[in-house]
Amino acid sequence: MDSRVVGIPGVDGTEQVAVVIDVMRAFTTAAWAFHRGADKIVLAADEGEALEIKAGHPGWLALKDGALVTGFDLVNSPALLQEADLVGRTVIQKTTAGTVGALAVVEAKLALCASFAVAGATARALMDADADSVTFVATGEDGRAAEDLACAEYLDRLLAGDRVDPGPYLHGARTSPAADDLRSGRRRGAHPTDVELCSEVDRFDFAMKVALEEGMAVLRPLRTPPEAGVRGTR
Repeated sequence: MDSRVVGIPGVDGTEQVAVVIDVMRAFTTAAWAFHRGADKIVLAADEGEALEIKAGHPGWLALKDGALVTGFDLVNSPALLQEADLVGRTVIQKTTAGTVGALAVVEAKLALCASFAVAGATARALMDADADSVTFVATGEDGRAAEDLACAEYLDRLLAGDRVDPGPYLHGARTSPAADDLRSGRRRGAHPTDVELCSEVDRFDFAMKVALEEGMAVLRPLRTPPEAGVRGTR
């Protein structure tokens, strides 16, 4: 399978199959939200849109980067979602980079959102789709985020059928500037264990597919059976 890696500015509308990567933290947080029982995640373009969507759906929960502000219920931290009861709930997610990248490719034939937590399932979903090529969208730092690039390279190796040791790629994530920011407390709305949760590979057995539903970008879990062709090692 041919592949290329671009930042959000490099998305040009020609993407037929895209994987939007935000390791720290949007799509690790989203995976944890599904694990905690969320039915779907609606992606918002900005905080104003997130609050507008919530106003029309009072039972939905709004999630954002940074500290909580009026109108929002959750923050973009996988650790802080670990005890949340989200069974059957809809979450509206707005983050600095991840949701922006997903919205940029939402009209692609197949658009997946990924992190290390769902890497194996993401690779299986791509193989099941029998795609000829894939565009990896590394969302952090305009495509330069070390953790997103490491995840893209790891996924590319899985798609090539290689038996891959995730260790070096996870090391790249754990030692990235974003990880340092989280550990140091420079990002509000974070928890000290966020870095380790974002550096877990294949924590969950589902991929995450985003598509338009009634005019909204909706992220849902996509489960695929394990295949011998995806041969990461843990």
